[in-house]
Formats: sequence, structure tokens, C-alpha cells
Amino acid sequence: MSYFADKQPLVADIFSRYPASPQGRRSALMPLLREVQNAFGYVSETHAAEIASLCGTTATEVRSVMSFYSTYHTVPTGKYHLQVCSTLMCALAGSDELWDHLVSTLDVQPGEVTGDGRFSVQKVECLGSCGTAPVVQIGDEGYYENVTRAKCDRLIKAMRADIPPPPDNPVPVTVREDGRQMTAKGERVGASIHDLAPLTGSEA
Repeated sequence: MSYFADKQPLVADIFSRYPASPQGRRSALMPLLREVQNAFGYVSETHAAEIASLCGTTATEVRSVMSFYSTYHTVPTGKYHLQVCSTLMCALAGSDELWDHLVSTLDVQPGEVTGDGRFSVQKVECLGSCGTAPVVQIGDEGYYENVTRAKCDRLIKAMRADIPPPPDNPVPVTVREDGRQMTAKGERVGASIHDLAPLTGSEA
């Protein structure tokens, strides 16, 4: 059975957020990807094809969208997915050396998961924290900043004991189901989908 076969109310809810048009159906691609990834930790070829069918597009387009965002994974990830920022400021601050230390210490390469299922690694593009480079993001939880080899070793030791310290900076903005963004402090940012109204003739 396909993943969404028994989730028609959820699918209908997601599609209701977008215009009832072919373009609107394709706009639902990202929340459908997020739903699958939250369930499995990654999006398989089978699930990508199912999402493509739901959105009226091709699996190639789904993979194209996924390849643009480092938050989507095409292979299983470990319990702790470590993402090392590899853009200029982090590179100047030592992220390449940190990456080498990380993959050597964990004995894992991108696309692999350690034998105990605990760790996977990925180089990612700018995490937007240049002032605290080098930066490592673990899962969707937040940023660990100014990560030296010693700090990296402490983090790994803590994760091996399943007691990772809280991130130095939580992911700054989360998005709730109604589309409203919230800061890490719980403050509202912008509008929700319920605040939207159709344009009138004079505004269109």
C-alpha cells in the first residue's frame, strides 16, 4: 500500500492550502515531502514517485526540488544527522578541517550511516551564521557554533550517550501547520494561511 493511500484527509488538507489548479497541486510538493521525511527520515524513490503522481508532475521534478534543499534526504540518515556548513566563512574558520576530523572520527561518509545507526554526515550550503563559524547543525534542532575539534569531540561523546547538549542557537524560525512562523522564543512572525484573503478586482 502506498504511504498516502490511507491518509486522504491529510492529503486533502494539504491541497486545500493551494489554488485548485495544476500549478497549485505542484505547490503541495514540499509539504508532502516533509510529511514523508518526518515519517521515515528520508524520501525513497517509491515515495518520490507517489508524491509526483499526487502533484501531477514527474519524479524527476520531485528529485530536482529535493536536490535544491539540504533538508530533504534521499537516503536514510542516522539518529543524529550532522550537517557541516561548507560555505566561505565557515571554510575560512576551519570547517574543512572540522569535516575531515568528523568523518575520520565517526568513520562515515556522506550517504552512509554508522554501523550502530547513530550518525550520518552531510556538507551543506550556508546556514547563515557566519559570525559564529564554523557551524554544525544536528537534525532540525539547531546550530552548534564555533565548533572546534575539541567541541566536536564533546558533542560526539554526548550523542553516543544520547545526552546531546542543547544547541547554542535553536533553529531560529519554525513553521506551524497553519503556516505561521514562530521564533525560538515563541513569538509570532508574519501571518498564517488563515489570514489570507483573495484579491479583489481592484487589487489584482
